[in-house]
Amino acid sequence: MNQIKITEENVGVRLDIYMQSVYPQYSRSTIQKLLKSENILVNKLPSRASYKLKLDDKLKLSEPKSDFSSELDLEVLYEDDDCVVINKPEGILSHSKGAINMEATVASWLESRIKNIPGDRAGIVHRLDRGTSGVMICAKTKKAQLYLQKQFSDRKVKKVYLAIIAGSMDPLEAIIDMPIQRNPNRPSRFKVSVNGKNATTHYKQLRNKGKYSLVELTPQTGRTHQLRVHLAQMKHPIIGDIFYDGEEADRLYLHAESLEILIRPGTKKIFTSSPSKEFLSKVD
Repeated sequence: MNQIKITEENVGVRLDIYMQSVYPQYSRSTIQKLLKSENILVNKLPSRASYKLKLDDKLKLSEPKSDFSSELDLEVLYEDDDCVVINKPEGILSHSKGAINMEATVASWLESRIKNIPGDRAGIVHRLDRGTSGVMICAKTKKAQLYLQKQFSDRKVKKVYLAIIAGSMDPLEAIIDMPIQRNPNRPSRFKVSVNGKNATTHYKQLRNKGKYSLVELTPQTGRTHQLRVHLAQMKHPIIGDIFYDGEEADRLYLHAESLEILIRPGTKKIFTSSPSKEFLSKVD
């Protein structure tokens, strides 16, 4: 059983949002189920997901014995004998984390399609964060997985994302060149640091409405949380990104719009996925 004492910086945050930030291996819907099953207690009492944290509250999480996983019905954008390209919904993990698998993931959905690839990340070529939606390519054979992964590691894949951010960028188009490293004080998060690894992102603001803007993001490197960290450092965090000081929202407003890659030697493909109407509603 894990116990957490709430400090001043987390006062006023919704209980379910806070717990999901502390335990990113669980989706917010799983956290809400854990609350209903009383696996999460506040000051030794059951509580609601909408409860706003108070100073010195004591939270306890007991690991559940139930399995809340369910079958996923993912939209397939393309499929052949070597790979499958999906439109990943927000809120779904690319693969499980830790020993307890509480939910279905892209990796578990892939199991029936792959051939002789060992491990709990079988078929996963690259990872989209839980909150990120959009284009994701997966392998069905070991040979294809190695071939596709090498293109990511060699930076030969072109990825384009869309994000809703706070404020308006100035200038409207530029390259962010800021090294990133893991935050030693918060190991699940990253930060800009002169001691970090090189990270560059091209951005272009497409639209602005009031306090929000739609930006197109083309990462030229592939660091973990790169887009989220870069925009937060620019004082324009992605809406819904509470890890990096973003405004609280119903989701992380980050969408993988397109992916350009060789699916086999000599065969280049561009896969695209449009964001939902709800995603764009903040700037329409």
